[in-house]
Amino acid sequence: MQAGTSHEHSPKNLREFYGEVRSFTEKLCEPLEIEDYIPQPVVDASPPKWNIAHTTWFFEEMILKQFVPNYQVFDPNFGFLFNSYYNSVGTRTARDHRGDLSRPTVKRVFEYRKYVDERMQEILADTAKRDTVPSNARFEDLVILGLNHEQQHQELFITDLKYTLSVNPLFPAYREGYAPEEIPEHGGSSLIGIEGGIREIGYDGDGFSFDNELARHKVYLEDFEISGKLISNLEFLEFINDGGYKDHRLWHSDGWDWVNQNTVDSPLYWHHRDGEWHHFTLGGLRKLPLDSPVCHISYFEAAAFAEWREMRLPTEFEWEAASNKFNWGLRWEWTNSAYLPYPGFRKAAGAVGEYNGKFMISQMVLRGSSVATPPGHSRSTYRNFFQPPLRWQFTGIRLAR
Repeated sequence: MQAGTSHEHSPKNLREFYGEVRSFTEKLCEPLEIEDYIPQPVVDASPPKWNIAHTTWFFEEMILKQFVPNYQVFDPNFGFLFNSYYNSVGTRTARDHRGDLSRPTVKRVFEYRKYVDERMQEILADTAKRDTVPSNARFEDLVILGLNHEQQHQELFITDLKYTLSVNPLFPAYREGYAPEEIPEHGGSSLIGIEGGIREIGYDGDGFSFDNELARHKVYLEDFEISGKLISNLEFLEFINDGGYKDHRLWHSDGWDWVNQNTVDSPLYWHHRDGEWHHFTLGGLRKLPLDSPVCHISYFEAAAFAEWREMRLPTEFEWEAASNKFNWGLRWEWTNSAYLPYPGFRKAAGAVGEYNGKFMISQMVLRGSSVATPPGHSRSTYRNFFQPPLRWQFTGIRLAR
């Protein structure tokens, strides 16, 4: 299948992988109170309850209903309530109304997870006994796709919840003393020279990859330099103090409209109080650490900052070609590449064909991973993508020239 392929998991450790991923989601829920599960202050940030239900919906809809004869769905209404964007599956709750669902209750959603987990563990146990998969290798591919999909939602769980907590005037902490946004970057400050030429881009291996990382293909790069370090809060503060948000010459036209229509004058979650900058973190409101990489930056802001520094953002191909020369993983890094299909890309048949391909328009690529990315869910060929004004993800800036 093309939405994600992998053949690295044996039936036995596939069952273990399933248990690890599903339990990690529930671990993320441990600091929450019931009241935290429902609010949705903005369309981009889904409520925790919806996120944990939707990942369960994926296993029920894409796997159990397809591979288990006479499977009994947990609740016939959940197919509508927790479908995200799969038109092939049917109608769904409007994205901006996910927070309106006071029912089903949080308790009911966790009962749903338990029910689906038990059915999945049964079919995975049978698979382990036979040392085969039901029907064909498509079953294994779908399970691994579902688990990587859940890992994506584990990151969304954190980023969406952070936004929801941030609009509360009390600035409540997700977890006291927990502020991964403040992890400093160590080493690598100078520009790294990369020789041009023909490079191979895209995933090449036997492990999992999403379909948008395929097919591996050749690109030609000119000589370029790329920074070995992300832009820090201090550097971005210099941009602010130099009038960066007020100088139209630095901005794309759409970016300049966005700045003025939304009265943007600093990164998301920055607050100027008592003559000092603070930022809202997963551990609450804290004084801004100047040496940490700047976070929650839109593509518009990243491009304007690069223009101010008389540099540019790297293309996604430059980033991938150079990624073994610097440390990455603290921020999703904006590139100067539009999100487009690689040569040879093709959509899978059925609903999973909607996973990536239909979003290859009006978005920009980010590379790397962030402090919110779950363990084992990053690689140098991973292609994240968002619209230029969005900044609720843990996004940052690396420059090139």
